[in-house]
Amino acid sequence: MGKDMKKTILVTGGAGFIGSHLCARLVAEGYRVISLDNYFSGSKENHVAGVEYREGHTKDIETFVPETDIDIIYHLGEYARVEQSLLEPEIVHDLNVVGTRGVLEFWKKRRTKLLYAGSSTKFGDGGQTRGTSPYAATKAANTELVKELGDSEKLPYAITYFYNVYGPGERAGLYGTVIETFKHMYLSGAPRTVTSPGTQTRNFTHVDDIVDGLLLVGEKGQGDEYGLGSDKSFSIVEVARMFGDDIIMLPERAANRMQSSLDLSKSRALGWEPKRRLEEYVHEFVRTHPPGPRREKRVLIFSTTFHPIAGPAEEALTELIGKIPGVHFDIVTAAFSPNARSAPPPFSNVAVHRVGAGRAFDKYLLPFLGFRAAHALQKRHRYLFAWSLLASYGALAAILVRRVSGLPLLITLADQRFDDLSLIKRALLRAIFSDADQVYGISASQEAAAARHGGVSLARASLGEGDAFANQLRYAYAEILLKRHKRS
Repeated sequence: MGKDMKKTILVTGGAGFIGSHLCARLVAEGYRVISLDNYFSGSKENHVAGVEYREGHTKDIETFVPETDIDIIYHLGEYARVEQSLLEPEIVHDLNVVGTRGVLEFWKKRRTKLLYAGSSTKFGDGGQTRGTSPYAATKAANTELVKELGDSEKLPYAITYFYNVYGPGERAGLYGTVIETFKHMYLSGAPRTVTSPGTQTRNFTHVDDIVDGLLLVGEKGQGDEYGLGSDKSFSIVEVARMFGDDIIMLPERAANRMQSSLDLSKSRALGWEPKRRLEEYVHEFVRTHPPGPRREKRVLIFSTTFHPIAGPAEEALTELIGKIPGVHFDIVTAAFSPNARSAPPPFSNVAVHRVGAGRAFDKYLLPFLGFRAAHALQKRHRYLFAWSLLASYGALAAILVRRVSGLPLLITLADQRFDDLSLIKRALLRAIFSDADQVYGISASQEAAAARHGGVSLARASLGEGDAFANQLRYAYAEILLKRHKRS
């Protein structure tokens, strides 16, 4: 891309993983670069010297970018996770539908070139996965909108498709990439979690190759179908084994495509070729980073009730436990009834620690008796993390354990409702949310209600060494819960 052709470039999502690498290259080549990012998944740690950063939603792009001399728009600023999108369709709609409409209107008025970052999910399993998640559906629909508007208005545009991008600066956590998640598990000594069946294949592409392609297509490309991906594919279990043999298989997930077709013909016609190889990248990482000491595959769970007295939250947990026999679960719960005491655990990889006298009143004693039982367990085991199924009596015991031992705490809200809470319960919620490291619901609306009634934002701090592992278990649990809810 010659400097004499392009002067001012706008990058939406410029503080994200790919966007920050693109901004760095553009600045290095002498362009004026404007980044518009709402920092939903981007980070100010990704800022590049010389870039003009503006914080805001793409739906308000006219307000934040009043310039009329934009030469090219790189629209990367959308929601970008397949499976997580099933849990927060409202956010996906806001970013990928409402936000992108704002960008397209901006493009139409400026009549400049737009490069849209489509998604390879559109081609998954012969096109069958394009509607299986809010992310895949909105991205596929947006490619059609770009084509229709570009062709009808005779606007210059190009649509690229990324294939599993990796490289320096990847994200971990809730919106993390596969490679970065495996790296964190490797460094922490936690097992690598692989979604069943493990034979699903991906074309992993280095971010520098992606940026090479973006610059080339931005300069010379016109129209759709510019695939940017490595032509060598790997199964997910093959990639996990690049980091070692300590692997845990998780249940299958919805929207998890088995493969994607890859067409690089139009990109290659411009002179683009993928140059970096995943196996070399991972080999170098493993060579220069020793693995963490192997962790005990053990999780400490708090639940007000458990098998055989169980609601949807507990039933979903039981199903999850049965599907991952390689992980041991210690469950601290109220005895609740005389029969519960004699009930055998549902699976060999779970130990149930019941407290109380076998009466319904036991739930009120759980914060104290449960703390004592859990504290004793915590002294004998090195847990990956603590997990409270709901923000209830069990969570109070979990908070006490966290305060005394520092064991990181995840709280899931499952099917919990937050209507008509008394002042006392609202105060307890505030204490629970304030002391937890992470709090997650099964939808954005449920999380908003929880935060509103609790009076605080839901915690999103790291779970330390157990962070990447906990995120995978939490997601598998949420999907089981949602499936059960739909069936009922």
